[in-house]
Amino acid sequence: MEKSVNDAHRLKQIQECGRYVMAEFDRICTELGLRYVVYGGSAIGAIRHQGFIPWDDDVDVCMPREDYDVLLERAPQILADQFILLDYKNTPEYPKTFGLLGLRGSEFIPKVAAKRKFKVPIGVDIFPLDRLATDGRQLAAQTRRTWIWGRFLYIYGTPTANLAGPAVVQAALKAALHIIHGTLHLLRVKPSYLAKKWEQAARRCENTDGAYGDFSTRDPRRWSATAQELFPAKRMPFDDISVMVARQHDAVLTRHFGDYMAIPPKADQVNHEAASVKFGPYFPADK
Repeated sequence: MEKSVNDAHRLKQIQECGRYVMAEFDRICTELGLRYVVYGGSAIGAIRHQGFIPWDDDVDVCMPREDYDVLLERAPQILADQFILLDYKNTPEYPKTFGLLGLRGSEFIPKVAAKRKFKVPIGVDIFPLDRLATDGRQLAAQTRRTWIWGRFLYIYGTPTANLAGPAVVQAALKAALHIIHGTLHLLRVKPSYLAKKWEQAARRCENTDGAYGDFSTRDPRRWSATAQELFPAKRMPFDDISVMVARQHDAVLTRHFGDYMAIPPKADQVNHEAASVKFGPYFPADK
């Protein structure tokens, strides 16, 4: 792991920055009446540690698509100046299917994305939740299409990946990724086009009463939840701030992680390998 993240002081700074942005995100959602819950490792952190998982280096939240759309439309008017809200709709070169509230002037570049031109700030990843198709065949098609468009978007920005398997297989896959990456750029395909196609596939069942799922993952059923499991969310402490946690968090986290209260072995206590970390002029060093 790179020193920039493995160093205990640097990790503490990254977490402090993430909390600072998370507090602003929570303020915005409260002011606008938007629903959200902390997600993934951040949800485990809130329940098991009442804050960050000690080795975690990012903050994740999720919210229903209808709330996410309102956030994109209205949040920029009330955000404090030191924050920036990113999504492909307001930033066409942004190479992700989900949004991010970031600290202006900061930067966190994972090693795997070291060659990516777009520099992502430190902040809170915001995952929109879309309705899962209630029919098995429709869900398979919905999942397949979002996965394909999501992979194209990822490869557009990141021609490398962490691959497993024999060296000869890795070499072949890396060559294929570089070819796809080069072709997308040669054809002048924009990240916003790929993200729009992904969103169209994800939203194809938005008028149904299916469970919510995160289509940025390979299998959205693993982190799926009904509206009743998520809301009304509960406010819980997260270090020196507070965040919203799913109403039935035990059911939701067990579905995804199994025994989420168990501390993993030391070898599995990993975070993102960083090629570059910058905090910028707005880092809350005196907080």
